[in-house]
Amino acid sequence: MCAKNWWIRHPRTQHRATKLRKLPTDAESRIWYFLRRRNLLGYRFRRQAPIGPYIVDFLCVEAALVIELDGGQHADAKDYDSARDRFLRSRGLTVLRFWNNDVLQRTESVLEVIVRTLEKRGT
Repeated sequence: MCAKNWWIRHPRTQHRATKLRKLPTDAESRIWYFLRRRNLLGYRFRRQAPIGPYIVDFLCVEAALVIELDGGQHADAKDYDSARDRFLRSRGLTVLRFWNNDVLQRTESVLEVIVRTLEKRGT
């Protein structure tokens, strides 16, 4: 399944994650409504979770699933995002990326992709 050390936290990322939880984007708030309190197939998600030197938007430990929501600034950060995704995948995590616009305008479609991925990871 996952490499044992993927959950190692760095002190700076823990502090930054706490700050980010207090200032969610509209897209993060929207998707969190469906992910919190085990609302999606009974899986527990964490918000702004530190993983190594990175902070992921949403993490489901049991399914080893990371959900990232990308705004316009990510169009210029493709190399950074690729390196980050490689780091996460090397630890056995599946990474799903969605544009904020899709989360806000096509929430049902985004949730369908997440549900299908959870179902695959759960088997």
